[in-house]
Amino acid sequence: MKEYIFENRELSWLSFNYRVLQEAKDNANPLYERIKFLAIYSSNLDEFFRVRVASLRSLLRLKKKSQEDLGFDPAELLKQIHSIVHKQQEEFGEIFRSQIIPELNENDICLVNSEQLNGDQKEFAEDYFQVNVIQYIEPIPLVKSEIPPFLRNGGLYFVVKLSRKIEDEKGKEQKKYAYELVQIPSQHLNRFITLPDKDGKTQIIFLDDIIKLNLRLVFPGYKIEDAYSVKLTRDADLYIDDEFTGSLLGKIKKGLSKRSTGVPSRFLYDNSMPNQFLKFVKSAMQLDNEDMVPGGRYHNFNDFFGFPNPGKDELEYKPLHPFGHKEIDNAENIFEAIKESDKGLFFPYQTYDYVVQLLGTAADDPEVTSIKITQYRVAKDSQIITSLIKAVQNKKEVVVFVELKARFDEERNIKWAEEMEKAGIKVYYSFPGLKVHAKIALVTRKENGAEVKYAYLGTGNFNEKTAKIYSDIGLFTKREEITNEIENVFGFLSSKSFDYKFEHLLVAQFNMRDKFTELIDNEIRLAKEGKEAKITIKMNSLEDKKMIKKLYEASNAGVKTDVIIRGICCLVPGVKGQSKNINVISILDRYLEHARIYIFNNEGNEQIYCASADWMKRNLSRRVEVGFPIYDENIKKDIKHTIDLQLSDGKKARIIDKENLNNYLDVETDISSQEAIYNYFEGKNK
Repeated sequence: MKEYIFENRELSWLSFNYRVLQEAKDNANPLYERIKFLAIYSSNLDEFFRVRVASLRSLLRLKKKSQEDLGFDPAELLKQIHSIVHKQQEEFGEIFRSQIIPELNENDICLVNSEQLNGDQKEFAEDYFQVNVIQYIEPIPLVKSEIPPFLRNGGLYFVVKLSRKIEDEKGKEQKKYAYELVQIPSQHLNRFITLPDKDGKTQIIFLDDIIKLNLRLVFPGYKIEDAYSVKLTRDADLYIDDEFTGSLLGKIKKGLSKRSTGVPSRFLYDNSMPNQFLKFVKSAMQLDNEDMVPGGRYHNFNDFFGFPNPGKDELEYKPLHPFGHKEIDNAENIFEAIKESDKGLFFPYQTYDYVVQLLGTAADDPEVTSIKITQYRVAKDSQIITSLIKAVQNKKEVVVFVELKARFDEERNIKWAEEMEKAGIKVYYSFPGLKVHAKIALVTRKENGAEVKYAYLGTGNFNEKTAKIYSDIGLFTKREEITNEIENVFGFLSSKSFDYKFEHLLVAQFNMRDKFTELIDNEIRLAKEGKEAKITIKMNSLEDKKMIKKLYEASNAGVKTDVIIRGICCLVPGVKGQSKNINVISILDRYLEHARIYIFNNEGNEQIYCASADWMKRNLSRRVEVGFPIYDENIKKDIKHTIDLQLSDGKKARIIDKENLNNYLDVETDISSQEAIYNYFEGKNK
């Protein structure tokens, strides 16, 4: 069997996060958007350490033989990860110091530290500390050879070295040292405080520096020798060992209560901390070498999402308001619009209000008898769930499948599920061993004495908030061949019976992997017959080795393949005898590319699918996913046009290659595909 090469998943992810960092240093982006990209990079990295690095570190506890069976050395991989992260964070600091800070100054916005304040500002800082901060300050002694204090996951702390003078037995004056931890209460207060103006410029200071400046008020009688910021990241896995017995809901609730106490996966410290001080902290906190990660003076850059803008709108993206869909707007109501023809929706270029409208109208419509829907990541103030509760109050059957294992959204999903159950909605919960990631809704309505079904299928969550920043595709349809199969999906979700067949939908656990393989095999056959063979796919992540091998096989047969990947890509393109016919690009821009699109040329009679699923082993093997065919020629045209624009993006597309260089795509056009797609839908709405 031919030996193929693959990119490591974790290293590919770090390459993706570097593309986020590239956006932070791209001068074409407005200043405050570049600051947000720094925040995104930081937030992404936190999650990476909480989930992926924590998982890798758990592998170190395996016996040597078990580690060998993994096919890689977890210790060596962790070493590579730390090396790459260190280089990236050095560049992060350089971007912040050499680009962001000077450009803020050019715009009369000064981010100052505790050493740069004048007398009035110091007085303001002390007053602010006394009124707003000191109530949250509870110092924790740090002593060697004692049980280490518990640090909140992601919490910010100062480790403070104190001294005071004492007399020894002979009356000789000596210094006595003590060490304390002081939490920076950013969970209660804004991380950034606006100071009184200086020289007509806006002055902003970290909460950290307000505290550092006033530590003497916390420790009267002591001299503050040193104070350095630290942060601990903890393992975020819920570690539910057995999902198959007892209450999975109860186990997830219990696991959530323990997540904040997970084992350390990263201890981030100010790299200017003297070695002796650092050794003391490491020993007193009972940390390992693998825990220790050097950083800068400040941590939790994800707080820069809230960096104050003193009314300078030109420093942010110009708002791009979503367009309507002319055919839906001109119809008598949403159901009449769907009757006329399938309707494709392209978010956030077109408004997500139509999805909310479908469910809101269904809740009030006396002819609607039932609503069925899946929920994966629910908005904080969900209009969709409000409509579902209203529908059950209006005596309609409402069935909701809630996935409790949506990482970091478990608590919110549980809250909404319990609210819905109280209202009388029939709620089904997570499958043991599976995640339900499908994004589908089905409305049944009485029309002329018969039942008519209307469906919505999407590539993104039923979430009004993320629909404004995630690029996704949705489909409204009443085609019976699709709506009947959606009914079958809900039958499976409620009964867990595998006695269903799917001919149009691609459903993971049933036919998704086999159908994708069949579609690729068809292009391979055409290429071998000397006919044009082409595949174009777009997804978030490409990791499943079986699907990658199939694409390698297609490349070797002469199938031309274009891949658009946002994040992880374990396929290595451009390798002789493996992937010479495969080109891979990645696009990062103001919207998060989230749609999954699969286009197979099929001798010019293109077969196009959109899906909730990436080509990752978890999506194809351990989840319930739904892919849906696009039969309407107008929607096909829109999809193909948006894909063509992305493949010719001369501003935001990067080349994915075996060196992970993230070079920008060198094409003749100088377009931003997202801007061009926005203009395209603006034209369609006129």
